[in-house]
Amino acid sequence: MATVLWLHGGACNGNTMSFLNAEYPSVCDLVTDFGIEILWHPSAGLEMGNQVQALLRDILAEKIPLDIFVFEGTVVLGPNGTGRYNMFAGRPMKDWVYELAHVAKFVVAVGNCACQGNIPAVPPNPTESTGLQFHKTKKGGFLGEHFVSRGGLPVINIPGCPAHYDWITQILVALAVGRASDIQLDEYNRPLTFFKTFSQTGCTRVQFHEWKISAEEFGQGTRKGCLFYELGCRGPLTHAPCNRILWNGVSSKQRSGHPCIGCTEFAFPWFDLAPGTIFKTQKVAGVIPKESVYEADKFTYMLHAVTARIAAPKWATEDIFVV
Repeated sequence: MATVLWLHGGACNGNTMSFLNAEYPSVCDLVTDFGIEILWHPSAGLEMGNQVQALLRDILAEKIPLDIFVFEGTVVLGPNGTGRYNMFAGRPMKDWVYELAHVAKFVVAVGNCACQGNIPAVPPNPTESTGLQFHKTKKGGFLGEHFVSRGGLPVINIPGCPAHYDWITQILVALAVGRASDIQLDEYNRPLTFFKTFSQTGCTRVQFHEWKISAEEFGQGTRKGCLFYELGCRGPLTHAPCNRILWNGVSSKQRSGHPCIGCTEFAFPWFDLAPGTIFKTQKVAGVIPKESVYEADKFTYMLHAVTARIAAPKWATEDIFVV
């Protein structure tokens, strides 16, 4: 039996909504089939008020073992480092987070806010929000860059805005059944199982990317055209399996005709972009996508683009639906 405690900091609760929609396994399956005991969850726990405080104190006193501590949302440090903008169970939430992280066997950050601060941490950051072990792309965050849980791992980051429920449940199952050693992490502590390849992998529009044929508008569904060249899609630059592990088992942003916004990358949200240009591909000399691999060589890029378009089959340039 593996115990799980889930707490919620400064965020929108989107990761909880994603988690509660899990299907294979469902949240109930985690309990009945994988031996996970959910000690408390803000949306599913039965305890309230003094009961929650008593539970948390028993965990800190190690009367109740804590195998997996899951945190969603930012760690709110304001005002002036006191954490009193986010009070929970009679104390600043940050105090509970710090102490629980140090008694838990494993610590899991779910969603961008918990991983790196996300939108609440954007300057001027009035709530003094940060992630558990990262602040944006910089390692450190609330627990510090050298934090390691009792199980020997740093904070396991499952980013996304929100994170896909399969990413969450599969990591919880791996930890619960004793397969923590199988979880390999990248430089941002993301599990490589999910975040090694790019969101473009599995995209139904990938052939148009290779042929340099661009979509000109949103909502074309499976119609022709890559969303990268004109509409700001970050699929070729974003580590995520959204086109392999589909949302609701059905779709992804690109499949519905909407650009990937790169929400699993630690630089998200992309405030280096000019206002109003998040869905407009930034260009060099008005021709080359700023983040293209050919950015440094305009002639090579243009030659490659012309050659790719010439090689494209006739059907790819016709205004038809692609099956």
